[in-house]
Amino acid sequence: MNILRNAVKLHVSVQTVKPIHVLPSFLRELPKRFSTEPDQQQQQPLPDASVNQFLDSASKGFVYGKLFGITKYTMKSDIISLLEGCNLTPDDIKVSYSRSLFPVAMMLRFPSPSAFSNAARTIRRFDRLYRLDRVDTSDWDIVMPYNGKTVVLQGLPRSAALEDVERFLSGCEYDSSSIQTVTFTRPGFTNLVRLTTVQFPSHIQAMNACISKNRKICLNNQISVRVLY
Repeated sequence: MNILRNAVKLHVSVQTVKPIHVLPSFLRELPKRFSTEPDQQQQQPLPDASVNQFLDSASKGFVYGKLFGITKYTMKSDIISLLEGCNLTPDDIKVSYSRSLFPVAMMLRFPSPSAFSNAARTIRRFDRLYRLDRVDTSDWDIVMPYNGKTVVLQGLPRSAALEDVERFLSGCEYDSSSIQTVTFTRPGFTNLVRLTTVQFPSHIQAMNACISKNRKICLNNQISVRVLY
């Protein structure tokens, strides 16, 4: 009888055991190992062009300034001599002109912040003559350099034609296709001002034209000749 009762209890316990449910798939997946290596299939985004330009400019360390107080007779060599020790070259200087092509300032590109600081200390000794302001790269970029190869003629009569300009410049080597004329009125005046620009192959040829033609006569008018830098 004891053997029979034990057999019945074992049969009942086997039937009452609940089956083990299968784990969901997300629990059966093995956890991925962490890795410090980048995914080889994922491409890194390319840096933006403006970022490259900024990093390139930062690596060069350029600092830009605007020098006020110059005259139409101020030359690049004058500024290089004034700021001796600041490592400026002619390519680091641009002249900013007004609409009437009168020089109002010089744009300066310094090779380093320390060079700009040295220039600022030098300019402070001439505070009544010059003023040096720090400017952005965009202020430098918008100024078109003439590099001493362009001459401006002022005083040509309104009736002067292209042939009259070419006759006035006879004996000079220049680009005849570059002759351009602009007219404007100055504030407070009603008379038109006429300016004509001419490009030359080199600075020396432009200077020769300025020396030989300045204050010469064209159609009974005395012409002023200046070199633009």
